[in-house]
Amino acid sequence: MKETVFYILISIKTADGFESFAKFYIGNNRNFASTLFRRLKGRREVDENSVLTFDLMETKDGLPVNMQLLSCSLDELTENCKLITKETFKLINLDAV
Repeated sequence: MKETVFYILISIKTADGFESFAKFYIGNNRNFASTLFRRLKGRREVDENSVLTFDLMETKDGLPVNMQLLSCSLDELTENCKLITKETFKLINLDAV
């Protein structure tokens, strides 16, 4: 059985639909991944006005599964990337100690 992996996929709306352009690996701890995603800024609803989205993804048996979705503004994108980086840095460095 393959390891369960969590990541956050960031996508932008294009003329052809949403295209992913960034991916944050956030480990294999479900609680950490869910807690971090709940802290992100944005709206839990995605509609025709949504331009940027964050998807919390889980890889089960090598296949991606969408767990949660969030839409956000450019300013929220900035804050969210900062939070993801900071919390992932702490997780990796504190686990190494």
